[in-house]
Amino acid sequence: MELITLKQKLHNYLEVANEKKIKAIYTMLETDIEESLVEYTLDLKADLEKRKKEYKGGNLKMITATESKARIDKLRNQKSKM
Repeated sequence: MELITLKQKLHNYLEVANEKKIKAIYTMLETDIEESLVEYTLDLKADLEKRKKEYKGGNLKMITATESKARIDKLRNQKSKM
């Protein structure tokens, strides 16, 4: 069965499952769920907001993933020639 199908079936089931079953499923997955949560510090949130503002104001230059990979490859090639 495809992953997307499994996710959809689980989602649909959780919408109608009773409280006891939901708590049992959560208990089995609790550690994984807690480890996957990302908590942003206030400093990180402020930095992200600052970057977003600079980007939207045209004051921050962005590059594509392709450009980034090309730059990294160029640096690696230069280093390997040394």
